[in-house]
Formats: sequence, structure tokens, C-alpha cells
Amino acid sequence: MGKQYGFYLLTDRCVQCHACELACGSIREVEQGLRWRKVMDVWYGEFPDITNRSFSFACAHCASPACMEVCPEEAISKRSEDGIVVVDAEKCVGCRTCGDACPFGVPQYGSSGAMQKCDMCLERMERGRNPACVETCPGEALKFGVLDDLFGESGEKSACRLAASTDPSVLISGGWTNAEVMKLFESCR
Repeated sequence: MGKQYGFYLLTDRCVQCHACELACGSIREVEQGLRWRKVMDVWYGEFPDITNRSFSFACAHCASPACMEVCPEEAISKRSEDGIVVVDAEKCVGCRTCGDACPFGVPQYGSSGAMQKCDMCLERMERGRNPACVETCPGEALKFGVLDDLFGESGEKSACRLAASTDPSVLISGGWTNAEVMKLFESCR
């Protein structure tokens, strides 16, 4: 496989504006009620020491996508040149097997019944632009690029790679532990 593209989330820079979520939905014309990128606000602690942190997430474009492995119609594929996981809506029969398999609850199903999700704004990327969520973030909390390059950039910020059996292409900084992130996804399913 060629390069693996991914996202780097600098959660301490997120100002909870949800601009990334809105840009994704608007630019990609995502059906109302669906969210290809989700901003999750998480509250921690006990009164009076309560804190809030945000976590912006879209498809993790995993190295071993569980959604792809279970799709009976082979409607989901991973591009060899950049590692982006894409869906062929024409092949999808809407069985929702992929939704059950994804550890992050990423697959969305609109009125057509076919699965849909983030494709890293593939058309924009092919024109040399960043995904809409990254371009729109006022706090520069989202970065996009080749995963190896993002690792290099994250070195001094103590970022960690999100760990799951699917090997997600996501780096996180801002004090989150992998256990906290996975617990967050479990609570959202």
C-alpha cells in the first residue's frame, strides 16, 4: 500500500464551536440528521471540580477496516494509494453489518438506506485542498495528512495513536488516554 492518510486531533485547541461538523455536513450535502463528523462534548469529575473536553471524530480510515471485512456486497474498499476507506453506494444494500462491526459507530444510513461516511473529502484532496472540517476549524484543532508526517509533527505534543483492533489512522493529543476515547465511543453506540 502507498501512503496512509489520517487525522490528528489536538483536543486542547478545540473551542467546541462545531464548525468542523457543520462544514462537513454543508459542503458534502449530508442528509439532515446524519453527521459524518461528530463533535462529542464530554463532562468529567464531580461537583465542584467538573471539566468539559471535546472530541471531534469522523471515519478513522483504519488500516484493517472492520466495516470492509464484514460487508457481504464488497461495497466498502480501501484505496491502495492513500488508505482512504470508501463506500460504493450502488453496491450497498443497507444491511447495516458494517455499522455493527465498526468500533467507532461511524457508518450512517440515510433515506436511501445505503451506508455513507467521511471519505476525507476525496474530491477536495485530489485538488490539493484539505478536508472541509480541517479548513474550517478556527482553533486549528484538526490536522490532515500522511500519517507518518503527522506523527513527526505530533512528537513534541505527546500525541498518541488511537489504538483498536482495526488500527485507526487517528492521532490524539490533549491529555486523552486511549481507554478514555474507547469508553467514549462505547457510550455513544
